[in-house]
Amino acid sequence: MTENSGNIVYSEDGNLVVPDFPVIPFIEGDGTGPDIWRASRRVLDAAVSSVFGDKREIQWLEILAGEKAFNQTQSWLPNDTLEAIRTHRVAIKGPLTTPVGEGIRSINVGLRQELDLYSCVRPVKYIDGIPSPMVRPSDVDMIIFRENTEDVYMGLEWKAGSSTAQKIIDLVKSEDGRDIRPDSGIGLKPISRFGTQRLVRMAIEYALEHKKESVTIVHKGNIMKFTEGAFRTWGYEIAQEEFGEKTITEEELWEKYDGTIPSDKVVIKDRIADAMFQQILLRPAEYGVLAMPNLNGDYMSDSLAAMAGGLGMAPGANIGDGIALFEATHGTAPKYAGLDKVNPGSLILSGAMMLDYLDWKEAADRVRIGLAKAVAKKRVTYDLARQMEGAVEVKCSEFAEEIVLQM
Repeated sequence: MTENSGNIVYSEDGNLVVPDFPVIPFIEGDGTGPDIWRASRRVLDAAVSSVFGDKREIQWLEILAGEKAFNQTQSWLPNDTLEAIRTHRVAIKGPLTTPVGEGIRSINVGLRQELDLYSCVRPVKYIDGIPSPMVRPSDVDMIIFRENTEDVYMGLEWKAGSSTAQKIIDLVKSEDGRDIRPDSGIGLKPISRFGTQRLVRMAIEYALEHKKESVTIVHKGNIMKFTEGAFRTWGYEIAQEEFGEKTITEEELWEKYDGTIPSDKVVIKDRIADAMFQQILLRPAEYGVLAMPNLNGDYMSDSLAAMAGGLGMAPGANIGDGIALFEATHGTAPKYAGLDKVNPGSLILSGAMMLDYLDWKEAADRVRIGLAKAVAKKRVTYDLARQMEGAVEVKCSEFAEEIVLQM
């Protein structure tokens, strides 16, 4: 479809206005991206059609990033792509390649930083029948809000032996009296009050809107006191300053309410990151919304995904103020490219998140119901079939068709 054949999503008085035929840009992705995008588009279009008939339809607009962009434009992330997402406000993408250790920096990180998509939102909810290492996987129902623009992901690092690395080593010695080995690579970890508080604000707003009982600030503030410790402090500050009548601390929960959460309150609590890794395994039912810095969020969201079917079934979105980019959360798996083999569940469920964001919730629910029923029928892709007794392994495209059939 061309851009002129639909309408652009826009913002009015801070609210998203979605026309009946919105233009939504997509990046099909690298490696297995084209396979999972075709499958996902099939499911999303079918869900919208099944709910709205011909009264609503997504007008898809391809934009370029990754290998396809480089081959056509000599740029891994063209300015036209960034501008298209800014203009249309809502977009979706498959996995994009990033060389490890050298070459270009992550295109995913570039998209988040250039578009100020400051919150990586990763819901993890167990779907009955999915293989899981958990004894009670049905207790897993959490959503991570991961700060997306700061922390070590800013890419502020310098090679061992470089002049900048040496200057920082010398500065630390002169200002703080501490020695850093001269053959060290150096990295910086900025965490700001501004970045922290807008992330925690979004997490609390989500908890209030979706009637979640708690928001847990996850940090390593016992060691990194002025970065992650500050993240904790600033998180509590925003809860008190902007949501004081709607939130309580854990201390207040026990002192004032004898441990029973009032129906109109959200409990704000915090956990040390390493302890929280145990909590999501041992006591997952006690946690609803998690807010954390960038690196912690990366680790923990993948760990949670492993508890509920793996990255192939893990949706995600990068959200800023009035702009959102939904994505497959896994890598490109180039050895399976073009084989119509891999699980499209991550991108399909991210598409359901996108439909929620557009306020087309009936269509989003149709996607999730269809996927859950396909899993219950045990007609699944190889990653799930090899772990499920009696399962029938199907292709990527066939899994999509099964989901459509089960809507």
